[in-house]
Amino acid sequence: MSPEVDAVLARLLPHPEDGSRADGPVAVDATDRLLLDEARALIQEHPRDVVVVGDRFGALALGALASGALRVRTHQDAITAEAALEANTRHAGRSLWAAHAQASADVPVQHEPAGMGLTRHDRLEPSLFAGARIVLLQLPTSLAELTEIAEHVARYADPSVTLLAGGRVKHMTHAMNDVLGASFAQVGASLARQKSRLLIAREPRSGVGPLTYPVTARLTDPEILAAIEPAGPGTGNGAPDGLTVVAHGAAFAGATLDHGTRFLLAQAHRWPHLPDVPVTPVTGTSDAAGAPPTPVPGMDAHPVAVDLGSGTGILATVLGLRYPNAHVLASDRSAAACASTRATLTANGVRAAGVVRDDAGALLPIPDGSADLVLLNPPFHDRAALSTDAAHRMFATAGRVLRDGGELWTVFNTPLHYRRALERAVGPTEHVAQDPRFTVTRSVRKLLTDMSVTGG
Repeated sequence: MSPEVDAVLARLLPHPEDGSRADGPVAVDATDRLLLDEARALIQEHPRDVVVVGDRFGALALGALASGALRVRTHQDAITAEAALEANTRHAGRSLWAAHAQASADVPVQHEPAGMGLTRHDRLEPSLFAGARIVLLQLPTSLAELTEIAEHVARYADPSVTLLAGGRVKHMTHAMNDVLGASFAQVGASLARQKSRLLIAREPRSGVGPLTYPVTARLTDPEILAAIEPAGPGTGNGAPDGLTVVAHGAAFAGATLDHGTRFLLAQAHRWPHLPDVPVTPVTGTSDAAGAPPTPVPGMDAHPVAVDLGSGTGILATVLGLRYPNAHVLASDRSAAACASTRATLTANGVRAAGVVRDDAGALLPIPDGSADLVLLNPPFHDRAALSTDAAHRMFATAGRVLRDGGELWTVFNTPLHYRRALERAVGPTEHVAQDPRFTVTRSVRKLLTDMSVTGG
């Protein structure tokens, strides 16, 4: 690796962190470096035909630019990864420009690298891969996600494309070779270096049929059927006979009902009724100081229910079917999850007030203190690493958007012991149900007032 590329990588941070936490993420790992070393000659040969998928903090995209790429198309499933790439593009600054100029000295470049050569794609799509000669991929842990990516590369990239897929050896399996082999005639592996290895795929197969994902399934589990029964009087003519789920490859649990969601749905008979009563939000979301909140149209006449971290949209769809008069909102940081949620809602005839791709519900289009019910099955992994950071951000969001007396229902792995964190972020929390693997809690939002603070 050239000193110029090293200088760029040295500037990167594991956004939003600063890299100082001993047990925190690193902005550039051994897999990033191995991918960039192996790809360097191909990047310089095809500087306008580079695609990067699954970049965690921008090391691959910015490293490719520093290696001489003139145009890099990127897709990052997590919106947090997109934010990291944007922040590190700014942070690398002049180091990136100097490295790029050195690597592409024979190619005239007329502008500096503020967004230089980067084109972001919010989803896997033909235009992401059209004409690509080199694709760099941080291997996902999910075989379904790898399948969807490999099929897109094989179908839409240039027939001469080379796919370099890197990962940590301890997380790689022979099944990954098989997945790539279904879409490429030639699949091999590099030598391991610093506990990382590459899978190298070439010669896309022709005539392999339609894309596998998204997949669709009909769920008729007893927990589903009970939960989608409309709650309260005058809320419909009975429940449907099941729920259709649509899942892209990167969506958690695919087109199935995971154990945690099943356990949360089993408590639906204890969820609150949501009558149509006016609710006055306690704070506003307007940018103007002192301006009144701007609610979703009609929100003052209907309850608001939120699926925070929606995945394939099962909980959002249940909310829409159970509470047909409610405004249902869903959010997730994953592009695949949001696409799956929208498709699942549509397949079941549920018209949601919005599906938002954001970090932990930060961009939900409702005023603070306006939601009646939030359902949450938070993630506890970030790729292959155990991480509860997202869960704590979601607890904070729930505490912010719930009205006084509104309820957060959470399911989580029992060993994580979230009860105290939930009480701090939301309010009084009770254990509703527990088995050896999962716990369901109910948290009630309680707002401090001047009287409660002073004891009046």
